[in-house]
Amino acid sequence: MSSPLVCARGLRRSFPMGDGSIEVLRGVDLDVHRGERLAIVGNSGVGKSTLLHVLGTLDHPSAGTVEFRGEDLFQRTPRELARFRNRELGFIFQFHHLLPEFNAVENVMMPGLLGGRGFAEMRPRAERLLHEVGLGHRVVHPVGKLSGGERQRVAVARALVLEPSLVLADEPTGNLDPKTGDQVLELLLEMNRLHGTALVVVTHSPELAARLGRRAVLVDGYLEDATAVP
Repeated sequence: MSSPLVCARGLRRSFPMGDGSIEVLRGVDLDVHRGERLAIVGNSGVGKSTLLHVLGTLDHPSAGTVEFRGEDLFQRTPRELARFRNRELGFIFQFHHLLPEFNAVENVMMPGLLGGRGFAEMRPRAERLLHEVGLGHRVVHPVGKLSGGERQRVAVARALVLEPSLVLADEPTGNLDPKTGDQVLELLLEMNRLHGTALVVVTHSPELAARLGRRAVLVDGYLEDATAVP
């Protein structure tokens, strides 16, 4: 197998609590390869979101390393990390975090515009993705007037607009009804197939995890063996 896209070793993350601290991650090792689909599962409060935030450089580990294509990410400056997140990562959260003052296509364009790309480049790319996620009829619709499922589809398109190497999704269907959640998951899997983007999904749902290619369980701060799903 080729070298991993992401290689995490010995990840620890602790947080101050009273006179001491609580250790959430206690030594996590994880590899993610290009185009791979991985579910990270575990009970509520075990640190799944913390792990995702460290992998995405939104949070720094207390110890350990995260390498991306062989380079230690946390040796980079904050400005370099921001540029890395913009160019290489897509984020999808349980709550979509769209900008209510902008319409659907403007929200999808935003990562490119913030990264210094031009309107003329980003507009057709954003419109194409909105068509791919089934929102071709909602391109200029205010996001505040979209349904929850439609807003999450806009969030998926936004995460993919710069063709990232890795998408990190934190409970992306957790705030949706079962039917809409299933549609959003199918969309993520289809985007993975179309674009070859690696996909790491944090979820408490065994049913959702079973639809992905690998599964890893976070227990007591450790990530148990990531196994292939038949």
